[in-house]
Parts: sequence; C-alpha cells; structure tokens
Amino acid sequence: MSVMTSERFLALVAAYGADARRWPEAERAGARAFAAARPEAVADALAEADAADALLHASRVAHPSTILRDRVLASAADAGLIRARHQGRRWLDRLALALGAGWAAATCAGIVAGVMMTTWLTADAQAEAVLYQAFLPAEHDAEVLG
Repeated sequence: MSVMTSERFLALVAAYGADARRWPEAERAGARAFAAARPEAVADALAEADAADALLHASRVAHPSTILRDRVLASAADAGLIRARHQGRRWLDRLALALGAGWAAATCAGIVAGVMMTTWLTADAQAEAVLYQAFLPAEHDAEVLG
C-alpha cells in the first residue's frame, strides 16, 4: 500500500465522491487515515463532493420521447445503418428457418412412426384378448367385466 498524499486524496474525492464506500478498496484505509489525520485539509473537498453527490442522487434520468426515438431510427435508416445490419443477419435468419423446419418435419415423422408402430405391435395382443374373452363361459364373466 502506498502512502496517501493530499493530491491523491483529492483525486479520489474528485473521481469517486465523498462516500468512501465507492473508492477503490485498496486505497480506502489509507484515505481514511489521511482524512482522520488532516481533517482541516480535507473538509472543503469532502463538503464539495458531498454536495455534488447530493445533486446527482436528486436528479432524475430523462427518458427520450417517442418522437425523438422515431427520429433517431429514421436517421439511422436513412444512413443505411439499420438496413446493413439486417442484411448481415439474413443468412442467419434463413438458416434458423431451415433448421426449425427440419426439426418440425422430424418431429412429425417421429410421431407418425410411433403411432403406426404402436398400432402394429399391439394388434396381436388385442386380437388375442378378444378371442380369449369370446371363449369364456358365461359363469366367468366376472373375469372380463371386473
């Protein structure tokens, strides 16, 4: 850790404000020790930075109006900035569309194949169950009907 000078302390206050929590962590202890040792030398700088901090905290951020946003976008379109960006991504959009269509087709084919295989594989079991039920005597209806 380097020795804190008055120039360095004033630079920290000017850059980060009066709140020591915003100062670089490596310099906080040295700056606090400097301020404690020379309160009369740093009082004016800290008061000025504290007033500036209070003004910054009290100010509101102005959001751009819709008219301004539209003017900026129109200006960018006139300069060719928006069109050029869209042209550069056109191949990516086409690739995404082709891959999406391929995934959709594969999904549909898988569903159709699954339904057809299920019907084909269970046909023997269904026929066997019908024949079994048909040959049961009447007194065994409870086995079929539950």
